[in-house]
Amino acid sequence: MLRLEYDGARFAGSQLQTNALTVQAVLEDAIEKATEERARVAFAGRTDAGTHARGQVGSFLSHSRLDIETMRRALNAWLPPDVAVRDVAESLLDFDVRRDALRRHYQYLIDNQAARSALERERAWHVNVSLDVEAMAVAARGVIGRHDFAAFAAPVETTGASTVRDLQTFEVRRRRQAITCDVVANAFLRHQVRRMVGALVEVGKGALSPDDFTRLLDGPPASAGPTAPAHGLYLMRVDYERELFSQTLDSEPALC
Repeated sequence: MLRLEYDGARFAGSQLQTNALTVQAVLEDAIEKATEERARVAFAGRTDAGTHARGQVGSFLSHSRLDIETMRRALNAWLPPDVAVRDVAESLLDFDVRRDALRRHYQYLIDNQAARSALERERAWHVNVSLDVEAMAVAARGVIGRHDFAAFAAPVETTGASTVRDLQTFEVRRRRQAITCDVVANAFLRHQVRRMVGALVEVGKGALSPDDFTRLLDGPPASAGPTAPAHGLYLMRVDYERELFSQTLDSEPALC
């Protein structure tokens, strides 16, 4: 088991793709160099091109005799600077990193100052209009619970797949010039968080009321939005029945 942190700016997402640089590709290359084994990595959640992670969880099968601390050091020695293994742990063979996950926590970061930041251009969505965070928070609370979130998702890739999700937390807070949207659910549909945040910004601008935001759930599939840019989104942590790693994660936003 690995807990990964990565800057997604130059990657075409987390999952392996043909003729595109991905997090999985560089991680599998590092595993091969560290262990002399070619392993296939599974991730707890898929992240889009440009999306970041502070607590992505991955797993792979290895017969290496390296202890977990040596494994961590060896992988980091071969990984590029924008991907880091923060923790390593052993798991049972029947453990499924994706299906065994109880909940996933994403955070979306909005830079809500008048002037854009050169340093944060790939780490937060710059919205230069002052946003009504209280209205956004009310709207977010209105969709907490078990709902069909098809309206807030990209078209479903698998025919007949359920679009019902249990949204457990949706908190919107301002911290100086940053607005954070923290979302926790058992699982998420593709682009669900980005579409929800995009619509929330419309609430913050006054284009939608909190009630209008809630009614978006009743719309046709892929109708709600707009879709917020990928570079403001972070996979913060994945929770399981028991804690897999010894270190805890800091959930504070990077933007000052």
